[in-house]
Amino acid sequence: MNKTKNIVGIGILTAIVVVLQSMAIAIRFGVFSITLVLVPIVVGAALYGWKAGAWLGTVFGIVVLFTDAGVFLAISVPGTIVTCILKGMLSGLCAGIVYKALANKNRLVAVISSAVVAPVVNTGVFLGGCMLFFFDTIKGWATTAGYENIGAYLILGFVGLNFLVEMAVNVVLSSAIVRILNVVSPDRK
Repeated sequence: MNKTKNIVGIGILTAIVVVLQSMAIAIRFGVFSITLVLVPIVVGAALYGWKAGAWLGTVFGIVVLFTDAGVFLAISVPGTIVTCILKGMLSGLCAGIVYKALANKNRLVAVISSAVVAPVVNTGVFLGGCMLFFFDTIKGWATTAGYENIGAYLILGFVGLNFLVEMAVNVVLSSAIVRILNVVSPDRK
């Protein structure tokens, strides 16, 4: 019965990831859409473990690839595929590992920490992919935007506001949802 509940829960969260990311392309602060999808990824990682987090993150990366990566696909198809899928998968995986490491001590601290880790990893891998696969293009965008330093452009002009909004939303919603679900079903870790 527990295995069935887990499969159903992960299936529901997978559907939520697909719908949220498909709708998220309409919510923009700056250049990119806000990634509200990190909430169900963190919730899944907390409730079902790091494998579920990695799965949900991978689904997120695939949906990003098909809905919000057109500019990057035009520059480098392999670089875009690697960056999109890796950033999603690693954000869910790391959130699950952090949650598991801290849950026995304090579940609230565990979920808040996981909710911080997910956007840090997601954005960090994205920035790494930008530097590795799209450096020349982004350097041109930085120059056009009036930035002499590509690093400053990436942090301040490219992802800064999005990252802060994503992290705030993720911390608040993930911790509230996991806390509610743990009250409803206290046997969860």
